[in-house]
Amino acid sequence: MDIASVAIYSDADANAPHVLEADEAVYVGESPSAQSYLRQDVILEACKKLGVDGIHPGYGFLSENATFARKVKEAGITFIGPSPEAMEVMGDKLSAKQAVKEFDVPLVPGIDKAISDVAEAKSIADQIGYPVLIKASAGGGGKGMRLVEHAEELEEQMRLAQNEARSSFGDDACFVEKFVTKPRHIEIQVFADNQGNTVYLFERECSIQRRHQKVVEEAPSALLTPELREQMGQAAINVCRACNYEGAGTVEFLVDADMKFYFLEMNTRLQVEHPVTEEITGLDLVEWQVRVARGENLPKKQEELSINGHAIEVRVYAEDTLNGFTPDIGSLERYRVPSGRSVRVDDA
Repeated sequence: MDIASVAIYSDADANAPHVLEADEAVYVGESPSAQSYLRQDVILEACKKLGVDGIHPGYGFLSENATFARKVKEAGITFIGPSPEAMEVMGDKLSAKQAVKEFDVPLVPGIDKAISDVAEAKSIADQIGYPVLIKASAGGGGKGMRLVEHAEELEEQMRLAQNEARSSFGDDACFVEKFVTKPRHIEIQVFADNQGNTVYLFERECSIQRRHQKVVEEAPSALLTPELREQMGQAAINVCRACNYEGAGTVEFLVDADMKFYFLEMNTRLQVEHPVTEEITGLDLVEWQVRVARGENLPKKQEELSINGHAIEVRVYAEDTLNGFTPDIGSLERYRVPSGRSVRVDDA
């Protein structure tokens, strides 16, 4: 696209490919992210010095931080992503539910307000029937989420969910919803420009998970019929309309044993698994992000999009086999880059 690029890096990433390949690179601090990649003012000051006119926030760190997006906008720099207002609506599961409800997006039976009273939670659970899920409103990645199969378990599980939510997100607000049995986890890739155009780039299935963390991403899903794919795609577009969305996003749904689907949440960023979608559509989603941020129309209309082929992404997990397979950290002692026909490698 002939765009000069500036990479930021910490001590840990001084020799990373993105640093070496960028036109310029700026050091932002020591290895801990709180001392480097999360230093909003340091990043913005570097942008001002170099005359940067756009910031791509990547996959993590500040990519879904509404405060940072607002600061970028106030500095006169284009944030390559959605508005801070859209982030705030979709960043809270309860406000997201309330927003999409007005657009007839299917929701899991439950309550769409925060509760802290155990008696109220028991009353709700009795109404919708066990098993139920207690979920942190600000949660993600399985944190602050507890399955309750019997009424006598509810008080303890609610306390555990609130404690985990408070320590992980600084917010112990929880809600109760029906637990969907035999669920399949389907996410829809969406894109919207600032001219009112929105499309869905089909689905990724991420039902194979470990501790509520995705392990395998597959596109297209073997579960979806063309009719269900279109219904879920249109529902995902309605989620975008519910928050005036712009840019790339992912709308997550659960599909039950009866093939009914329910809205879970929206991730207001480009996800690590986006290459799966790129492989089946032949599109460059980062290029789309930049074009939309420039004010251009979406490069393609819905009727011009199609699925070609099949793609699978697998994540590698480090676990302690001698301690109940708990998550672990350590040094990677041997790594062989995978190769072969149709193999794509996106590692750092």
